[in-house]
Amino acid sequence: MATLRILTGTVLGAAAIGALGLAAPAAQASPTPCEPQAKACVQLSTGKAWLQNNGTVTTGPVPATPGLPRYPTPKGIFHVQYKDIDHYSKQFNGPMPYSVFFTNTGVALHEGSLTRKSHGCVHLSHQDAVTFYNQLHPGDEVQVVA
Repeated sequence: MATLRILTGTVLGAAAIGALGLAAPAAQASPTPCEPQAKACVQLSTGKAWLQNNGTVTTGPVPATPGLPRYPTPKGIFHVQYKDIDHYSKQFNGPMPYSVFFTNTGVALHEGSLTRKSHGCVHLSHQDAVTFYNQLHPGDEVQVVA
């Protein structure tokens, strides 16, 4: 409920604010483009990622580099499948430290270049990858939005 504290310390509710001819404060916009139940949020268009708890941001936004146009990071609602701190991709012949896999096709959030796009994964800086790895657990919701 919107309230207004006036100089006397009296708190007015939304109805009283309207009766005074004042506009009630606007509702707060969501701090991320994802739904509140998502533990991790990735926005492809801005190259940003967040961690949140019941809609409250706990980390972010942080830089995140998604997949190449020919290997796009999939959009949608996913759940953490498993984590691997020292994963090595045989398919792409490279390390994927602090991997948090959120699809059944091998797409993960992991430490990687913030200037080179991936083969579908989401690259995070070393420190951000450690944070995401430590905060996310199997079953947690990951949302990837345009």
